[in-house]
Amino acid sequence: MKAFISALALCLLLLGCGTSEETPEQESPPPEEEPSENGEEPNENMEEDELNHNEDDSELAPAEAADQIVEALKNKEMSTLAQYIHATKGVRFTPYGYVDPESDLVFESHELTTLLEDDTKYVWGHFDGTGEPIELTFAEYYERFVYDQDYLNADEKSVNERLGHGNSLDNSQEIYPEATVIEYHFPEIDEQYEGMDWKSLRIVIEKEEGEWKLLGIIHDEWTI
Repeated sequence: MKAFISALALCLLLLGCGTSEETPEQESPPPEEEPSENGEEPNENMEEDELNHNEDDSELAPAEAADQIVEALKNKEMSTLAQYIHATKGVRFTPYGYVDPESDLVFESHELTTLLEDDTKYVWGHFDGTGEPIELTFAEYYERFVYDQDYLNADEKSVNERLGHGNSLDNSQEIYPEATVIEYHFPEIDEQYEGMDWKSLRIVIEKEEGEWKLLGIIHDEWTI
């Protein structure tokens, strides 16, 4: 009888030990990431500026606006060009790199539309080397100091960076402190001159009521 009771007590002891072991908790699966509004999965490597990007795609970049202006210059579309001219400041024409507010001529948009047919000879400054006055009609000046090369298809292009370097001082930032300058540049026209015949056209634009407006057309070239 004592043996039976001892065996029964041993069984109960073993049974209690077996039921005291805790079952390990299962780890819950990680929560699913919600897709972004456009249906794409979020990318942890995406740059912060891309996540916060809210730029108006309808707004032209300065280089794009300058391209439209240069295209109008190439095609001599004066009515189109007039639409880009700053309403209160007009557009200044500069024959060489140095902008001279005393001698450079400024025209308003309504004046520009008929200038190609105007026979008036204006003094635009002075020729490099000789110092003689640049006395030309607008059409003559246009052929010599505006679109004398195919700048729309220039070899090089820059925004707020000077590409053509010569003896002429570039003071465009001083004269146009709030503007953006886009340069269209040919480092050479004829290889036999080894770059001493480089040409540049600089388009000076500034924001006016959310739109890029033309302030200046600066022609530049190798000078003595």
